[in-house]
Amino acid sequence: MNKSELIDGIASNAGLTKTDAGKALDAFVSSVTRSLKKGNEVRLVGFGTFAVSKRAATTGRNPRTGETIKIKARKQAKFKAGKTLQDSVN
Repeated sequence: MNKSELIDGIASNAGLTKTDAGKALDAFVSSVTRSLKKGNEVRLVGFGTFAVSKRAATTGRNPRTGETIKIKARKQAKFKAGKTLQDSVN
């Protein structure tokens, strides 16, 4: 499913126009992004949790040359499915 298909699904399920559903989806994504940038997690009971984890700096290897490279430490967004979502998938 891509973004336009998701917007169509939201519009039909919520009785919204496609424009309003697109605005709602964009607002949701931007709210989650802002919260994660601040270091907070977003919990949607039954659906899942969006969180940020820290990855330590590591060394890697360039596959073409075999040269060792340094990979900087960074933050990574993660999603953990909630029990209700996980049960519905299985």
